[in-house]
Amino acid sequence: MEEEIFFYGHPNITARHQMTIEVTKAESLTPKGDCIIGVNASKACYDLTDALKRHLREENSIVRMSIMVDDKKCDFVAYGSPSLILANKHDMVIRKSRFVCPRTLAIRCDKASNNVPKDIVRMLKDPAKKGVLLISVE
Repeated sequence: MEEEIFFYGHPNITARHQMTIEVTKAESLTPKGDCIIGVNASKACYDLTDALKRHLREENSIVRMSIMVDDKKCDFVAYGSPSLILANKHDMVIRKSRFVCPRTLAIRCDKASNNVPKDIVRMLKDPAKKGVLLISVE
């Protein structure tokens, strides 16, 4: 089960957060949004297909994700949970912790935004740069 989320860069992207990775449908962000790696996202948690949501809510489902920008790629792994709400209409957050709220897409991730390679972060400072978040659930 796979799904793609498209997003764009923004000059305030810093990707310095040590616990989360976020994409948002918002058009802009402030420098405080240090976990955000993309704006103008094509989807938030609410918009994911029902089939993907079902798989994400399976006990210990493995969630493999990739951030792709041009020819660069960053892979990471997280887990689903029956506790996932997946109801937020604006954002999706991937967390290293087990914390769940309506914005949470996956938990226990092996990376946070500060682990995204610096060359990808530099590219994502360009508002014209398009990225893809590929989500695959096993």
